[in-house]
Amino acid sequence: MENSKVSQKILGNTGFIAFVGFLSAFVPMSTDLYLPALPSMINSFHTNIQTLNLTITFFFLFYAISMLFWGPLSDKHGRKIILSIGMILYTLGSFLCFISPTVTTLIFARILQAIGSGSAVSVATAMMKDVYTGKKLVAMLATVQSIAMTTPVVAPIIGAFILRYTSWHGIFLILSIVGVIAVIGSLLLTETLTVFNKGNLIEVFSKLGTVAKNPKFSVLLLVFSIPSMPMMAYITMSSYIYIDGFKLSDQVYSLFYSCTGLFLVIGPILYIKLSKKFKDAKIITTCFILVILSGIALQLFGYKTQYTFVLTIIPAMLFGNMLRPPGTNLMLLQQDDNIGSASSLISFASTIMGSIGMFLITFNFGNKIVDIGFMYLIVGLISLISWILVSKSHYIKIK
Repeated sequence: MENSKVSQKILGNTGFIAFVGFLSAFVPMSTDLYLPALPSMINSFHTNIQTLNLTITFFFLFYAISMLFWGPLSDKHGRKIILSIGMILYTLGSFLCFISPTVTTLIFARILQAIGSGSAVSVATAMMKDVYTGKKLVAMLATVQSIAMTTPVVAPIIGAFILRYTSWHGIFLILSIVGVIAVIGSLLLTETLTVFNKGNLIEVFSKLGTVAKNPKFSVLLLVFSIPSMPMMAYITMSSYIYIDGFKLSDQVYSLFYSCTGLFLVIGPILYIKLSKKFKDAKIITTCFILVILSGIALQLFGYKTQYTFVLTIIPAMLFGNMLRPPGTNLMLLQQDDNIGSASSLISFASTIMGSIGMFLITFNFGNKIVDIGFMYLIVGLISLISWILVSKSHYIKIK
């Protein structure tokens, strides 16, 4: 494989990148595909918003926890076997979601699905670090994240299309098929890890603490993980805002949601272009400022119509996601080893912060759009101030 450390005998370079992007898309795919069905699922299960939202909240919670195990295990046993096990669990969970008779069963099936998803994301990030270095790693991270972020664009449209011909059951049947494809891909994968952790399981998991105690890594982890809070709050409430709030149909909602999701794709791509002319530190600072301004605009104008809502949240999603490639690279740059553990902690922190945002947005503080805007404002300010203090101190490695 050109400019890489490990050759993929079956998948090849392009196939490897496409597969890693596919794995990185598991979480948005597993959530966004059935977002259009949430309002109708309330009636189907004879439940309420708070209970049904547990299928999302618990998914992200157990997904985050599982990554703390998958990453270190992949450092010890290799990426291939851990990924294969995780994808089998994901496929089983998806099928159980498909046949779930009650909302309680669905919640437990989603937890199993989430645990499997954790292996996909943590192993995908670790494999990128295994294979690439330097600027090539940053470019590949941005490429993979762009591939992954196409999911929020197309998933709701696909979900709405499926709902025209079947119920929410059909959506989870599709995810079961996706799981089977992932299992096959994991079997075709050539192992990317070259140096295995020889310690016992206790020693392997202790590496999480070792990485977390690295202050350079932990400070950046906080800075780049908290922006997930408002984004996940928006994803959780989007169908209710558009369908119940603005009275749009499932199909029209999917188009509006996909429009905002498109800018999640554009963010990493735009970063690749800008990184050729500007230093990462300047790009990061600018992104945080624009996220703050977007939060203010959401509070002032976002609630008026569906059009003002889309226009005011787009900058937050665009520049918030543009932070992902340089942020991930900077965090990994602080670690010379235990990359699987570091990758797990990166995904864990981002997901936990996102889960907090999902939890907070369920409280009845007032208008949900204003609440999301306020969240973007506060999170943006905290991140910006923290980033300025850290970057000016010359305390961390910045390239």
